[in-house]
Amino acid sequence: MIDRPAWLEKIRTALTRSPVVTLVGPRQCGKTTLAREFLPEESANYFDLEDPVSLARLEEPMTALGSLRGLVVIDEVQRRPDLFPVLRVLVDRKRYQGRFLILGSASGDLLRQSSETLAGRMETLTLRGFSLAELGYTVMERHWLRGGFPLSYLATSETDSAVWRKGFIQTLLERDLPQWGVRTPASALWRFWTMLAHYHGQTWNAAEPARAMGLSESTTRRYLDLLSDAFMVRQLQPWHANLRKRQVKSPKIYIRDSGLLHQLLGIGSDRALFTHPKIGASWEGYVVEEVLDAVCPDEAYFWATHQGAEIDLVIRKDGRMFGVECKRTDTPVLTPSIRIALDDLKLDGIAVVYPGSKRFPIAPNVEAVPLCDVAGGALFDGVK
Repeated sequence: MIDRPAWLEKIRTALTRSPVVTLVGPRQCGKTTLAREFLPEESANYFDLEDPVSLARLEEPMTALGSLRGLVVIDEVQRRPDLFPVLRVLVDRKRYQGRFLILGSASGDLLRQSSETLAGRMETLTLRGFSLAELGYTVMERHWLRGGFPLSYLATSETDSAVWRKGFIQTLLERDLPQWGVRTPASALWRFWTMLAHYHGQTWNAAEPARAMGLSESTTRRYLDLLSDAFMVRQLQPWHANLRKRQVKSPKIYIRDSGLLHQLLGIGSDRALFTHPKIGASWEGYVVEEVLDAVCPDEAYFWATHQGAEIDLVIRKDGRMFGVECKRTDTPVLTPSIRIALDDLKLDGIAVVYPGSKRFPIAPNVEAVPLCDVAGGALFDGVK
């Protein structure tokens, strides 16, 4: 087991602020394990909506929940969206003494329903698998190859890890998505997801996968949104500066977990990864997820122009704007894109994240930053 004290503290703090805390994230990322740190599964206040007994207990939800005191945990809440109005009624009662920790594995409809019903009463936290900050920089290569899902990362061998990831993909497509109301054939989504892995780190163009699969562009956009709602894909939106240059307006696509990306690409070992043509894109996506997890920005985008200038991440944090470039190289240097982005976007600084061990300036307000500094929360410490 890997301890996650930072996440336990985040949840504990959120529960002191809000009567309802929603912990969302992909299946098997550790939500239930964290919830059991606050409340044992055997407790009468614990409801697992994949358990027939819990479902039976909630046949009359107002009666079942209204008599409970203290913390109440509801796991896999996306199976019973009708519970949100009940929670609103309960937390609005002056004499009600309970608080709710609800766990969900789908982001789209779940968050829309809960935010509308529980507006002003709920705080949402988004959990992913293990981050590099939680594991330590010394295991970076293993973490990058296997990804952050606990059972994939902790597997006893690369083969066992790959088998788990293959099963995870199959279960998500064949069981979980249909349970959430998705009627798309699993085989079609598997083909699309595999194709998407080859577009990892590129701007989205619906026409190409639509043509390859013989589908309409609107259908491929729907597939993309389904995988995004399941926390499998990140659609990083473009930043639009007030410039005369033509800027890219389509989102950039990433498979959020590097282990799942490698599974879809058929990469099963360090050697295969280091010789694969997508190694640069894989590193970029890996760094993007680690940066977003460590920095917790107010807003995050990418920026690119049709003339070829681009920056991998544009981050707004505490009223300041920063850029992040992801380079799989031992000697990062100042590139024309970095110089153009710094001037055109008026950034406070740019960090070039690379896999080395030394931090050093590249140019004024441009630093080479080792990934270990990102995990340590010191990404922009060199920017005044």
